[in-house]
Amino acid sequence: MSDTEQQFLADLDKKLWNAADRLRGNLDAAQYKHGVLGLIFLKYISDAFEQRQQELKEQLQNPEHEYFLDLELFESTEEYERVFAEELEERDYYIEKNVFWVPALARWKTIQDNAKLSPGEEIEVKNGETTTYIFRSLGKLIDDALQAVETDNPKLKGILNKNYQQLQLPSESLSSLIDLISTIPFQHKTLQSQDILGHVYEYFLGQFALAEGKKGGQYFTPKSIVSLIVEMIEPYRGRVYDPAMGSGGFFVQSDRFISEHGGTRGNLSVYGQESNPTTWRLAAMNLAIRGIDFNFGKEPANSFTNDQHPDLRADFVMANPPFNMKEWWDGKLEGDPRWKYGVPPKNNANFAWLQHMLYHLAPNGSLALLLANGSMSSNTGGEGEIRGNLIEADLVECMVALPGQLFTNTQIPACIWFLTNNKGEQGKFRDRAGETLFIDARNLGYMVDRVLRTFSDDDINKIAGTFQNWKRGKGYEDEAGFCKSATLEDIQNNDYVLTPGRYVGAPEVEEDDEPFAEKMERLTNQLNEQFAESNKLENQIRENLQRLGF
Repeated sequence: MSDTEQQFLADLDKKLWNAADRLRGNLDAAQYKHGVLGLIFLKYISDAFEQRQQELKEQLQNPEHEYFLDLELFESTEEYERVFAEELEERDYYIEKNVFWVPALARWKTIQDNAKLSPGEEIEVKNGETTTYIFRSLGKLIDDALQAVETDNPKLKGILNKNYQQLQLPSESLSSLIDLISTIPFQHKTLQSQDILGHVYEYFLGQFALAEGKKGGQYFTPKSIVSLIVEMIEPYRGRVYDPAMGSGGFFVQSDRFISEHGGTRGNLSVYGQESNPTTWRLAAMNLAIRGIDFNFGKEPANSFTNDQHPDLRADFVMANPPFNMKEWWDGKLEGDPRWKYGVPPKNNANFAWLQHMLYHLAPNGSLALLLANGSMSSNTGGEGEIRGNLIEADLVECMVALPGQLFTNTQIPACIWFLTNNKGEQGKFRDRAGETLFIDARNLGYMVDRVLRTFSDDDINKIAGTFQNWKRGKGYEDEAGFCKSATLEDIQNNDYVLTPGRYVGAPEVEEDDEPFAEKMERLTNQLNEQFAESNKLENQIRENLQRLGF
């Protein structure tokens, strides 16, 4: 993406968010989020529909096109215009281009043109035939529009959040929000409409996560971490699964990874699960706007007690579940076949998530899991025994220690576990049996603001490149303070603790040729000068306070 395109998107993001956040007033961000994102979704599918409709008009008038309607074949101009209008409303023309069918009531022009009506007024809706809609409230109009979209698009059934009547946003604010979203330019001379929509959607998800604080972060994994995991695990083809999918960030990034590396979207099948009903819908909308097919199960459900994909064996499993989740155990989980490497502590779900993911992993599959740092060393409740069993089974492929302040929802230090069912030679990868790579990335990243850190593209490339070079056996070398390829014996000697700092050692320090005595004298003089400057400033402050009578 060019610098001009990136700047266009950045300016658009800030403009939209600042205006939308002002309109929120006292409404809770968790409620407002679904209202804003639902309207953005409606605007996008309506714009895509209108764009296809304009394209269809040109095709119907083009003598060289197979859809051409020849005026000379009709008895009158009126008949021609009637048939022409009917053709524009033919659903198959839109479905064949993977464009959502948008009924007339749900088209953005209908919503925007009638957003300021008074209750009881009539709206004429033209969809082949003219029908009358009685306006009750703006919230009711939007709810009915979304219901119409769901009815005409079965794969959206039960997904759209139709609660604008209960949103408690004043009609004038909701109307202003509609006017604001109307300014989103989904057509651009160089950017695809999906790129614009995806960028805006992703930005808003992140901003809402910040606005909601700890609770909001449960459904949003920062983009740089998602990008890092996807670049490391390389989901080119097969089945990808996330049992704690939140808003579906791993699926979106996997799709983007395929596009950027010349793959084919149809080669990846998406499976997910989420217990929160509103977040489940959010994830479905997030994928639907990008045209990604998905299977999120029949309903929102708990991955431990109501597994929506019991027979799934995925090629790639990625997740960022809640850290150190306490209230997860259920009596029915006693003796569960997923606990192959040990029964997880009933007051901490870390190793329950890990073993659930392993259970759903294909024989040659790979998984990546974000967990709290304690998972690498804790022996509480049998965690050490489970970790030892995983290591002895040669499942742990790579451990990455992350820097602090990467997450919007927690300050708990985190790490990434990479596990695989097959370290043997396959395709472009060498035989890594008995080896585990440790990467200490705690010194990477940069501060976006006072409280939040992120990885740069160079950081991601360094970490992912190290992992890929190690797997391929080309261009990899241990780097003191950053990475180390350890053996099973090394890990056994460290009591099965997987903290990268234990293995990578300290970074090499550049030799200092300055004699100690000279260096000490120089630094002492420098310190004395700083003390003198400090005293001078303190005296000036006291004099200024005295002049003011203090």
